Amino acid sequence: MSNANLPDAYLRGADLSDANLSDADLSFANLIDADLSGAKLTGTNLTDADLSVANLSDANLRGADLSFADLSGANLSGAKLSDSNLRFANLFGADLSRADLSSADLSGADLSGADLYDANLSGANLLGATMPWDVSLP
Repeated sequence: MSNANLPDAYLRGADLSDANLSDADLSFANLIDADLSGAKLTGTNLTDADLSVANLSDANLRGADLSFADLSGANLSGAKLSDSNLRFANLFGADLSRADLSSADLSGADLSGADLYDANLSGANLLGATMPWDVSLP
């Protein structure tokens, strides 16, 4: 299914584990609670996609566009997200442990409550991102 053209697709709860969705267009897709573990999503357009509580553990998302995507509560442990675009993505409560976010653009992203244990953030753009340790004072 590489190069698939699936904008606005309804794939809620779908089992796409280990699928090859490289360079696909999944912009605005509903992938809530979908299983994308081990999937190949390199260069995939996931702009504004809803991936809340989705399983993306060990998925390859290198160079993917996840700008404005909802990844709240998603499992991205061990995911490869180097050089990906996560601008203004909602990663509230996401599991990013052991994820490779090197050179990723996380500007404006919400990472509050996210698990970044052993994540690689070298060269990542975190300008304006809300980090797990950010505290708002009254």
